[in-house]
Amino acid sequence: MAPLVAQLLFLQVVLGTALVENIKTQLAIKNFRTLHVDYPKVTYAKGFQGYCNGLMSYVRGRQESWYCPKTHYVLHAPWTTIWKFCKYSESFCENYNEYCTLTQDSVPLTICSLYYRQPPTSCRYNSTLTNQRLYLLCSEKYDGEPIDIIGLY
Repeated sequence: MAPLVAQLLFLQVVLGTALVENIKTQLAIKNFRTLHVDYPKVTYAKGFQGYCNGLMSYVRGRQESWYCPKTHYVLHAPWTTIWKFCKYSESFCENYNEYCTLTQDSVPLTICSLYYRQPPTSCRYNSTLTNQRLYLLCSEKYDGEPIDIIGLY
């Protein structure tokens, strides 16, 4: 009886850890798609005073945070295009403890940058629309999915 209990306890610890990691990865993928992909690009009401102000109010609401992020990247390409960038992630970014890649192609994106001269309770953003290559974190080495944008090239 004792060996059976020990085996079950071992399986619970090992599988439980694996399940928690899988849930974290799936949540990171979902958050990436929700917060960093806007395709086709949404048009916000005039009251938001610009694309980034509308988008960042949504981002802050999803993150349940009053904190104003200084920079946020939003991709304007289909998910199938973005997903392909993480199909082969040969590099491992030790600073992030994740696989990473530099996209081969440029991607249309908006860079939302926080205005510097404003009251701390106000979050107002500049919008910059551009096409650039990206540094992405990927969920796996092969056949992974993007989980974060760590920079532009």
